[in-house]
Amino acid sequence: MRKLIILITMGVVFNSQSIHSQIQEDKVLHFAAGAVSGAAGALIASKISKRNRFWTVTGSVAASLVAGLAKEAIDKSNGGKWDNGDLGATVLGGAVVGVSIEIFSKKEGKYYVKRDKKRKRKIKTLK
Repeated sequence: MRKLIILITMGVVFNSQSIHSQIQEDKVLHFAAGAVSGAAGALIASKISKRNRFWTVTGSVAASLVAGLAKEAIDKSNGGKWDNGDLGATVLGGAVVGVSIEIFSKKEGKYYVKRDKKRKRKIKTLK
């Protein structure tokens, strides 16, 4: 999980430099916020559902959607205008994190497999 977060962070940082001229900086920040809130939502949903893959991805998207809706509501109440593009960028960030977790996690059936650290230690000591 830690490697995944590092990879996503590096990807956002490197891509934001090259995409800067094509996409508004605000959208990149919304995408990054969606990725962070999506990772938190995926972690919480994974713990609650006992590592069920469907609920982990759903938790990621739902958390980014809630974060995006909250941000747009705050913007609207402060005299700004509602921007569906910002909301979409935030949700897209959460969806990318959720799908990335799905792709890069070790799985068996519909559940993620917990890695047995004690087993790895036993194998190392036997060699």
